[in-house]
Amino acid sequence: MDRDKYGSKIHLITERTGLPLSIGISGANTHDSQALIPLVKGIPPIRSRRGPRRRRPHKLHAAKGYDSNHLRRWLSSRGIRHRIARRGLETSQRLGRHRWTMERAMSWLAGCRRLHRRYQRKADHFLAFTSIACTLICYRRLTK
Repeated sequence: MDRDKYGSKIHLITERTGLPLSIGISGANTHDSQALIPLVKGIPPIRSRRGPRRRRPHKLHAAKGYDSNHLRRWLSSRGIRHRIARRGLETSQRLGRHRWTMERAMSWLAGCRRLHRRYQRKADHFLAFTSIACTLICYRRLTK
């Protein structure tokens, strides 16, 4: 998640190598846990080598900001194993091994000048530029 001058956050779900799968924006005054369900629902079907397309990930790693019981139950009901750090109980050291790919993707997004400082007042325009930046990230990564 990243904040900008108009008071909004960028939420991002990446795959294991750091390619963005789902992206969304929300107001800066909303809690992070409110953005997880729309992001997971926004993941497109993934083509697998064998069998039908997968419609959901097998496992989800998340920061302490997404720690709530209703999210854990929702993910379990969908068959998604979750690894969400608990507040006050677990350190983020163990989770950091997996979260660095997402942090790297957020730094790739921060490298786009248009997203570094939000010039658009409308959220739809900002989301469109964010989607274009994610498309460029995927294109550059896949052409290597």
